[in-house]
Amino acid sequence: MLEIHSRHAYANEVDIFMRDLESHYPFQKEFLQAVFGVVKWIWPVVRNNADYQKRGILNDLVEFDAVDIFKVKWYDSLGKLVINKGYRVKHNRALGTYKGGLRFHPSVNLGILKFLAFEQTFKNSLTGQPMGGAKGGSDFDPKGKTDDEIIRFCQAFMAKLSTFIGPDLDVPAGDKGVDQWTINKLFSAYTDIVGGQYFPGVITGKSLELGGVELRPEATGYGLIMFTDAMLKTVSESFRGKEVAVSGSGNVSQFAVELANSYGAKVITMSDSKGFIYDKEGISKEKLEFVMRSKANDRNWRISNYVKRFDEAEYFEGEKPWKNIECDVALPCATENEIDEEDARALVKNGVLAVAEGSNMSSTEEAVDYFLNNDILFGPGKAANAGGVSVSHLEMEQNKMIGRWERQVVYEKLEKIMLNIHATCVKYGEERDGIINYVKGANIGGFVRVADAMVAKGL
Repeated sequence: MLEIHSRHAYANEVDIFMRDLESHYPFQKEFLQAVFGVVKWIWPVVRNNADYQKRGILNDLVEFDAVDIFKVKWYDSLGKLVINKGYRVKHNRALGTYKGGLRFHPSVNLGILKFLAFEQTFKNSLTGQPMGGAKGGSDFDPKGKTDDEIIRFCQAFMAKLSTFIGPDLDVPAGDKGVDQWTINKLFSAYTDIVGGQYFPGVITGKSLELGGVELRPEATGYGLIMFTDAMLKTVSESFRGKEVAVSGSGNVSQFAVELANSYGAKVITMSDSKGFIYDKEGISKEKLEFVMRSKANDRNWRISNYVKRFDEAEYFEGEKPWKNIECDVALPCATENEIDEEDARALVKNGVLAVAEGSNMSSTEEAVDYFLNNDILFGPGKAANAGGVSVSHLEMEQNKMIGRWERQVVYEKLEKIMLNIHATCVKYGEERDGIINYVKGANIGGFVRVADAMVAKGL
């Protein structure tokens, strides 16, 4: 049985380090959680490497290369001036160009973006591609806004953001609240700002007509299933015949459901911020197409409408799937910290075999510890959901070569990357009893590549 707890051999040293960091950033709880989630695993690696200690790697990594905060002024449909905050947070570029998404959501603040950028650095490292880590966005809420209002905001936001990005400097992409349509509007605004010059590599997630890559909308969800399937195979299991609980109903969730179905699973839940649906007969291809079509036609569509169309399903308002439904595989794809220790206990009690994060830091530290202490296959977000940024980098490559890859070629590249990430997690995470600690493996594997590059540069 694995014993995972902050009270390890170097616990006092880690505690001192974290208390010092908290004294500098006392109100950035998500950032502090992300740092602790990495540091507690890599501390022994740093302690036993003279180059890392001499270089001061950890002190360097918890500080950011640049944090840009700017005011975004735009006018709503009534002609009223609206002011939002905009951000671009650049964490580390030891491995290459800054890379990370833009999030438009009222919850966006500096602490959340620092957590996301910090995680992004190690996620990007795991892919093996030459990318640094960054994140950005705004507290702008696209829900309830007209198309014209979103376009006006995108133009105002890009007028400020354009100063900080570029194809060989920092390449944003989409995230929560920033879909392909919105990316297209941001790209169009950038093109206008630079006088009509065409720089397709300045942002990824574009539609195919604007230089996007095949499979980008599907990449995170597909990669999640590929990684989870590899985890299952280590214990002689597969998706076939398994009941799968998925949270969320956006791109990641939709395409995770799609590929899980093709692997022979039966997906039984989807959700949004208001509640979740449980379909005991499974969310079939036809049912999933209804969800996709509905959300594409109406940004404010709610998952509760699913039960109006398919009366065999149930809707649980104000609830998450985890305490209510028995499943073999749980795929949280909605938001950070959506699985707490109580949820984890319920999942384990109900016989869950594997949990993999489709969203970033989906599980609290207490939930992660509980899964690991009960030998549950647990895929952390920095490994399990790295498919999106992997294909984003393929889009960057495609834009530079002024060509286009076929869909099957991108699918094969994505699959290879996800299997390589899994292999890295196994390499650094296999325990003496043969159990694979994917959290340990992902954190050490992602860290070592970044740290080695920092040492090599000597800066």
